[in-house]
Amino acid sequence: MHSHAVDILLVEDNPDDLELALHALRKENLANRIQVARDGEEALDYIFSRGDYAGANGYNIPKLILLDLKLPKVDGIEVLRQIKTHPRTKTIPVVILTSSTEQRDLVEGYSLGVNGYIQKPVDFDQFRDTVKQIGLFWLVINEPPPATASSGNQVS
Repeated sequence: MHSHAVDILLVEDNPDDLELALHALRKENLANRIQVARDGEEALDYIFSRGDYAGANGYNIPKLILLDLKLPKVDGIEVLRQIKTHPRTKTIPVVILTSSTEQRDLVEGYSLGVNGYIQKPVDFDQFRDTVKQIGLFWLVINEPPPATASSGNQVS
């Protein structure tokens, strides 16, 4: 298998937010293995091993997905819908990280099974702290479902 284990799939099209999030995660040694997708289509291609990410292994299952909502090509809500309705990927924790203040995004996100919804702070330090805390919780503190819950897609 040529797949490498990824801790976090970071789906973000804003270069500033992307850089800040990557910096926060690396600074805390939370994610040596981060996969970045710059639009919703790339995120889905990565998770479902399509397009540029096509491979024999079937699915790429990160430990956490940080998902922006306002994305080119396929928006974040549709990415979330596809992840949470597929049996092999529905247990992946997804945290929406968005500047959207729209109530309907919040409601729709939770109705589709998002694990967390965080409005991006405009303040850089606060944003960095927020990303650090998300990473600490999902990668260190949280107890993930047993590997069998995701159809035996175990990564050693």
